[in-house]
Amino acid sequence: MKRSLVILDGCSLTVGDIVAIGVGDKGVELSAEALERCRRSREFLERRVAARHVIYGVNTSFGPMCNQIIDDENLRTLQVNLIRSHAAGLGDPLPHYIGLAVLCVRLNSLVKGYSGVRTELLELMRGMINAGLAPYMPECGSVGASGDLVHLAHMALGIIGEGQMYSKGKLMPAREALASAGLEPIELSFKEGLALINGTAAMTALGAFALFGAEKMLNLSCVTAAFALELFGGIDDAYDADLHGLKPHPGQVHVAETIRRLYAGSRNITRREDMHDRIREQEQEGEVFETTINVQDVYSMRCTPQVLAPVYESVRQGIRTVEIEANSSNDNPLVIPEKGKVLHGGNFHGQSIAFAMDSLCMAAAEMANLSERRLNKLLDKNLNEGLPPHLIPGIVGLSMGFMGAQYVATSTTAEVRQLANPVGTLSISCNASNQDVVSMGTVAARKAFRAISGAKHVLTVEVLADLQALSFRGADGMGNASRRIYDALSEGFTPYDCERVFHDDLVRYRKLLFSSQLFDDLSVYWTDGVE
Repeated sequence: MKRSLVILDGCSLTVGDIVAIGVGDKGVELSAEALERCRRSREFLERRVAARHVIYGVNTSFGPMCNQIIDDENLRTLQVNLIRSHAAGLGDPLPHYIGLAVLCVRLNSLVKGYSGVRTELLELMRGMINAGLAPYMPECGSVGASGDLVHLAHMALGIIGEGQMYSKGKLMPAREALASAGLEPIELSFKEGLALINGTAAMTALGAFALFGAEKMLNLSCVTAAFALELFGGIDDAYDADLHGLKPHPGQVHVAETIRRLYAGSRNITRREDMHDRIREQEQEGEVFETTINVQDVYSMRCTPQVLAPVYESVRQGIRTVEIEANSSNDNPLVIPEKGKVLHGGNFHGQSIAFAMDSLCMAAAEMANLSERRLNKLLDKNLNEGLPPHLIPGIVGLSMGFMGAQYVATSTTAEVRQLANPVGTLSISCNASNQDVVSMGTVAARKAFRAISGAKHVLTVEVLADLQALSFRGADGMGNASRRIYDALSEGFTPYDCERVFHDDLVRYRKLLFSSQLFDDLSVYWTDGVE
């Protein structure tokens, strides 16, 4: 089947596009209008160089050596030396799909038309993306201030036929990978090595994948909240629209409405008016009624809209930030031919991404914490309101139920909480104090990517526990939407009884929850009308 193409114009790339291109679901094409802007930008820069204007990184050296003028015959060598010297990363490589996304984000920024590169370079990068050629990039190296210099130098190595590259996930020498796709490495001209590496594409691509996962996880967090209310007869007061109208944080209102829609039509939810009516009926008939009733639920059930409010807002703001960055010119200097300017500045600085990613780590910790507490309620016989301890089927003691799986959720929650500590405020001066304030944006993005991955582990355990608990309680009386989701998740589900290794269930469900489209859009599950 032919892939759809994303038209790169430097203005309209989305988080969803970045992810789809990274995993190979979509290819790219270059906007004709954008290519024309790039031609004009390059021609203007060529005239300035011919007129012997001094331009940073074009005919000068870099960083604190920018006062060193480079003669004309060494301008190309300067660009290659920059790439080789900065391809100095260490650590495990980023996944190849992240590498492909990085290549896409960098190409989109260059296509915007203010970097002064030749269209031949842009066309080669397009060809690499469409052939599934992804750069090999060690994970450690960027301080996120002159952009992702180290990560993008490794990306640029492949473009000039050096280093290694992934061809559809297989690692090989870059020149061999290019040849397999009918492509040839390019000989860089002035400004082009600097334009390739002096940007924020690595932190932006990592951030896009983290946010894409966070959106799914936020939707799933609403689903598991609805399941908890169904399982324990949660009281509907806590989700009343009038209540949230009195504290109208956008995320709070959104989450409350989402969960109301999920349990709409449920016969399991405890409605306060029904509770009052039952007590009045008992009084009128002279019956003895319970002197203690559940007036309100524990916070992990009652306060979900308030807890997830900043999570929703963080994710939405993170998407806005990443999409602005992905559609920005963020190298230095920038060429603006229509204004007759070559401007030296700091658009490569990744502080906005750093803050967004640190916030996303906090959001991941909140989702993991909420999920882990609800899981504990399901498993603890003192809290789970009549369910078997550890959700054990059959003879208690012979089977361990969810005892082992809870350790995964609890330990991972602790790890995700630790990752919530900010790194975007931890600037360390480097580059002979030229880079005296740096963002650590790529460290923050790597951290967020890891935090979201860990929080997915926790939600996976909770979903399996919900399904196990519903195998005891039954799905009768569930809300319209929550029942549809239950039916989708329970297809092929067998209650865990120690007849198989638990790990296999966890792997299968984690993939189902986060590598499918089940939780991309919850509105497909509900009908009109909210109770």
